[in-house]
This record gives sequence, C-alpha cells and structure tokens, in this order.
Amino acid sequence: MHPTRDQAPGGPPAGASHDPALVIEGLVCGYGGGDVLHDVSLSVPAGAITCVVGPNGAGKSTLLATISGLLRPKRGTIKLHGESLAGKSPRQILDMGLVHVQQNHSLFRDMTVRENVELGGYILRDHALLLRRRGYVEEMFPQVAQWAGQKAGSLSGGQQRLVEFARCLMLDPSLVLLDEPSMGLSPKVLRTVFDAARLMNAQGKTILLVEQNARAGLRLSAHGIVLENGRVRLTGSGREILEHPEIGALYLGGAVTRASGPAPGDGGGAPGAAH
Repeated sequence: MHPTRDQAPGGPPAGASHDPALVIEGLVCGYGGGDVLHDVSLSVPAGAITCVVGPNGAGKSTLLATISGLLRPKRGTIKLHGESLAGKSPRQILDMGLVHVQQNHSLFRDMTVRENVELGGYILRDHALLLRRRGYVEEMFPQVAQWAGQKAGSLSGGQQRLVEFARCLMLDPSLVLLDEPSMGLSPKVLRTVFDAARLMNAQGKTILLVEQNARAGLRLSAHGIVLENGRVRLTGSGREILEHPEIGALYLGGAVTRASGPAPGDGGGAPGAAH
C-alpha cells in the first residue's frame, strides 16, 4: 500500500481532520529535582507526520515518555483529541489510542515474530478481533508475515524495528510515537524503516517522530519542531526548518536550498506555515 496521489509525503490523507491530534501547553517535566522540559507548548496535526529534532539532551525522548505516561509532568497539560491525559496510567493512555515505540529494541528474543506481534494486542479480550488485527498488520507488512515462525532474536536491527511497528498497530492506534527509529541502522535499512512510517501514515495514523538523523526525519515529515535545552526553539514545516539558515548551521551541517531535492531514501516534507 502506498500514499494516495493527493497526499503529500508526511501530510494528512485526503479528507483528514484539520484539528490537532495532540496539544501540549506549558509542560514542565524532569527526573528527580531537575527539570528537562521547560514550559513546552506544541501541537501535532492529525493525520500527518511531525518530527522533533534537536541536540543531545534537548529533551526529545523525555517529551515522548511524558506523553505516553511513562513520566509524570510537574506542570502543564497534554490533550489527545481534546481529552486530557492528566493522571492517566500508560495502560489507560494505550486504551485511548496512543502507542509508543521506544528507542531500544523491545522484542522478546526467544519468542517468534508472530508471538511478539500478537503481544501488541494483549489488552484485546476478543480473540477473533486479535486474529483480524494480526491479519491486517501482516498484510500491511508482508515481510513480517514471512518471518512469523522465526525467533525475534534472529532478526537484524532493521527487521526488528519493522516487527515493532507491526506490533504497535495491533491496537489500531490513532497516534504513534516513534523514538529514534533509525538508531544504529544503515542508510539502506533506514530507507525501509522510513517507508514503513510513511505507510502507517498513509493508513491514517498520526505520527510523532523523534529523530537524531535530523535531515532525514525532517524530509520525511510535513511538520517539524526544534527542541533546544528543553524549550521549543522553532516550529514550521519540515522544509522550512531544513531551510532555516541558523538551524541548518547548528544541527544539519548547513541549510538545504530549495533547489535541492531529497537525499536517497528520504521523503519530501510538505510546506506549511511557520509559527
């Protein structure tokens, strides 16, 4: 399956809602006595891919952990489709349609690929529904179906990442958080993983992506957010952030000119209004 012709890479499917999927206001969060995020406010458009970039220690992974309920904020609000996540456990947030694929590989290595995928639907009580969902994700990711009987530990890093994507779709989420999906992958494998993210987006999933490979992540995305020292430095379209001279000099090894096309394996960010 591929994005329709009237859908820009990383952009919302035709007919998608223009309301934000996620709205964060005044978020303060950290570990122990120190704050990592300082008064962070941002929104994630529904039906699109949004990429968060910034230097190490900017608070990118902390942001995702706070959204998914793994870390409790000190102050601020987080709303998913207008409903507050305050006080909700990670399990309750899962039930609301938000899944988090974390940076470190999380498959059970001695279990088969199919068993790992089915674990993604562990909160489903209806076995028939679980089987339908498994059939859906295996149709979406035929490679995962081919590996069904293999031990997860026998797969390469990129293959494991695709299985993690398939597993996260077992709950039919509306919002998928991806934390550094390209970490440790070769450029060729990175292309496959980013193609899988595009595919999930084409199937109607809103994606919030944290990516250390800033140039590739922004090319993939319709929207971009730059975090610096736990604060939002800049928001805009992926293309606008790529072309911003100061951001390019700091994080991207130089800004991208509008005449330059996507690098091999990268998608194009749809333009949008800067804030």
